[in-house]
Amino acid sequence: MINQDNLDKVLSELSKWITEYFNNIENYPVKSQCEVREIYNKLPGNPPRESESFDAIFDDFNKIIMPGITHWQSPKFFAYFPANSSYPSLAAEIITAALGAQCMKWETSPAAAELEEMVMNWLRDMIGLPEDFTGVIQDTASTSTLASIINAREFFSQYNINKNGFAGNEKFRVYCSTEAHSSIEKAIKIAGIGRENLVKIPVNADFSMNTSLLEKAITDDTANGYRPLCVVAALGTTGSTAVDSLEEIAALKRKYKFWLHVDAAFMGSLLLLPEKRGYLKGVELADTFVFNPHKWMFTNFDCSAYFVKDKNSLLNTFEIIPEYLKTRSDSKVNNYCDWGIPLGRRFRALKLWFVIRSFGVKGLQEKIRYQLKLAEMIYDRIDKSEEFEILAPLTANLVCFRFKPKNRSEEELNSINENLMQRINDSGKMYISHTKLNGKYTLRMVIAQAYVEEKHITEAWKLLNEFSKL
Repeated sequence: MINQDNLDKVLSELSKWITEYFNNIENYPVKSQCEVREIYNKLPGNPPRESESFDAIFDDFNKIIMPGITHWQSPKFFAYFPANSSYPSLAAEIITAALGAQCMKWETSPAAAELEEMVMNWLRDMIGLPEDFTGVIQDTASTSTLASIINAREFFSQYNINKNGFAGNEKFRVYCSTEAHSSIEKAIKIAGIGRENLVKIPVNADFSMNTSLLEKAITDDTANGYRPLCVVAALGTTGSTAVDSLEEIAALKRKYKFWLHVDAAFMGSLLLLPEKRGYLKGVELADTFVFNPHKWMFTNFDCSAYFVKDKNSLLNTFEIIPEYLKTRSDSKVNNYCDWGIPLGRRFRALKLWFVIRSFGVKGLQEKIRYQLKLAEMIYDRIDKSEEFEILAPLTANLVCFRFKPKNRSEEELNSINENLMQRINDSGKMYISHTKLNGKYTLRMVIAQAYVEEKHITEAWKLLNEFSKL
């Protein structure tokens, strides 16, 4: 049993294990090599009746659980999107776990509420958002987008849907590009608007939303009795990190008066660099904005920075204060349980505070600029190769490409690249993922792990060439 008597020993062993893990993380297969149900079948079917020792539990963790872990913190992890940790974030998470604080209201942990308010002000200023935005930490961008769409629903129904439910004549429409994140469609379903009322706008050659077609969809819907409710602009699509023209969409908002939500979940961290803030032109007309420090700002999952222009509208949408939650401080403070969906809240602000103070704004900027250079390095090597082909512009640190041997049909190339990716990932030597762009099976390499170095890019390029010849 783990208890107060042996806690020092347990923490000492865990600290040693964590240090050894990070020192040796490159030696693990990046993607777990387990077969389906392999872990499950090694676990007993019934819970233990008697207490078990830490040594026994930890031994099984190393023998049974670790082989089933995909190592997202490995500098050879290039798949999907980053889910970055860092040493200062890890330290804060340990403290947060020890405190076990339930930070739903100011009264339940004043430091958590007031620190969150301040670090969100820091973040707003660090990425160049206007001062009239106010921030709150949500768990994920999916939750933030859902909160935004529900907020838009209530704002344009004068908060009557919350009160009376749908009358059946609202006929709302929501718009995003065909490359936007699937969480938008999920939010439309949960918010009761209906997935058939999500209008997916075709994209330009660079995979950004075609705003001319967006305007046509809005005018057509208006003529047919629909109410354009919300446009979700992607500042970095999931598949290729394409950037919708926020300036053009903002101009349409002036004309058609819809709610504007900006999804910068992954690429928002890029805005820490002043030279990249051209993407924000028009953001002053946005109603809500989200980015995830837990993706590319070296902060452990989960930590989603959600900014709103009108916090009173957000509170009117979500605030509920039953008798057992009323406190004498309610009128004077931010009770962040009223700023979104869940009542319970973790002390997420602490890890942001540790990260920002440990790196400093300058250190965060240097790290991101370095990773941009690494992405340019692999992009240039692929682009100059006669055997590989770039499939999307490089907007940040995601490289989209494919292996393209000569005299093969598109169908054959899709199969070849799918098999290439599987062979690479099954080797455990690196991990990449895929999407489809214009029907082409596209390999994706995200250069964003907290401690990735040039040597890892050189090794990745070597592996791509080796496996493409097998």
